[in-house]
Parts: sequence; C-alpha cells; structure tokens
Amino acid sequence: MKRFLLLCAISLASSSFYAQTTDPIVLKNDGSKAFNTKNYAVAYAKYSEYLKQTNNQDSVVAYYCGMSASSLKKYNEAVKFYDIAIQKNYNAGNAYARKVLALEALKKNDEFLKALEEGLAVDPNNKVLVKKFGLHYLKAGIAAQKAGKDAEAKECYKKVTTLSDKKMKTDALYSIGVLCYNNGAGILKKAAPLANADAEKYAAEKALADTEFKEALGYLEEATQLSPERAEVKTILSQVQAAMK
Repeated sequence: MKRFLLLCAISLASSSFYAQTTDPIVLKNDGSKAFNTKNYAVAYAKYSEYLKQTNNQDSVVAYYCGMSASSLKKYNEAVKFYDIAIQKNYNAGNAYARKVLALEALKKNDEFLKALEEGLAVDPNNKVLVKKFGLHYLKAGIAAQKAGKDAEAKECYKKVTTLSDKKMKTDALYSIGVLCYNNGAGILKKAAPLANADAEKYAAEKALADTEFKEALGYLEEATQLSPERAEVKTILSQVQAAMK
C-alpha cells in the first residue's frame, strides 16, 4: 500500500511539473518572474521553450530571451532571439545594440560591422551603436594611418563624420585634417630642393601640396564650428592657414 501511495505521489508530481513547463502561458509567466528576479538561467529556459511552442511569434519575449541569453554568455542564441525582435520591429534599435554586443563578444567582425550599419540606419542616435561604430572606425583609421595606408585611413574617418556624436565627429574631422596637412607638408619637404633648381617642377609639387592643405582646411573649419572649445583643432588649423600663404 505504501508503495502504491508513493507511486501515486510521483505520478501526481510529474503531472504537475509537466503542466507547469509545457503550458505556453505558464512558461511565459514563469520566465517573466525569473527575469524580474535576475534568475536568467530559468528565464532563458522558460522563454526559449515558450517561443519554441509558439513558433517565435512573440517579439517582446524574444527580446528578453535574448537578454537572458546574453547574461548567460550564450551569445549565439542571443543573436538569434534579437533577430526575431528586429524582424518584428520590436525595440529594434536596442535589439540591434544588444546584437552588436553579442557579435563583438563572439569576435564575428564582419557580422558585427553589418549589424552596426543596419542598426544605425534604424536608430541613428542609439548611444551604444554610435559609440561602437565610432570607436571601431577611429581605431581602424589610426591603424591604417600608422601602416601608411592613408586612403584607407581617410575612408575610416569619413564614416565617423556621419555620426551624431559631437566628440567623435570632431575627432574624425580633426584626424582627416591632420592627415591631409601632414601629406601636404611632406610633399613640400621633398620638393624643397627644387625651389631653386627647378622652379617649374617645384610649382607643380606645391600645387599638389596646396590641394592637400585646402582639403585639410575644409575639415578643420568644420571641426572648429562643431567644437570651438577644442584647442588642438584651432592649432592645426592655424598651421594649415600659414602653410597656404
């Protein structure tokens, strides 16, 4: 008799557990309770099962399931759920921002950059997206410049000038201005011996240098208008103006 009662108890417990973990409404509610108490492992388990049963139709739950996955460092899974939120246009800017962070953690650089550009097209003022985009291309520009790849560096800096962030945009404008000024100064330095030896060739080289200076001037004037408090911008602007005389 005792054995029979024990088996009945186990059966009832199993039935109760099954009901709690397979009913979509219960799964969703349990997931929300767990998420609100920062029990992300349970939240992820409940939310992901709920989404599986409902064919990933709930974009709100997908977003929070992605957050739970990110908290557990399940970044591949997080990306999948953020994509559901993005596709269904739920909190798309932040979904892209969180997706970007997950892809960064996974070191998937190409996908990271693609998500950044797509995210900024949706939400150009999203602080996370702006910061990650700006820092990436400023660093890439510096690296390219150090490697002597000036054209590549300039393209990286130009990408940053499209951002709404005042500091990053000023940094990028300043960087292009300095790059162009250095190019012009380098041309003049090499051409210096020609000033007396070959006036015509020197004039041609000076014209090339002036082209660089003129380009630098445009970017630095824009940087000055944007951030008049930046002393280093004014300093290099003065040097460019002097070089053009």
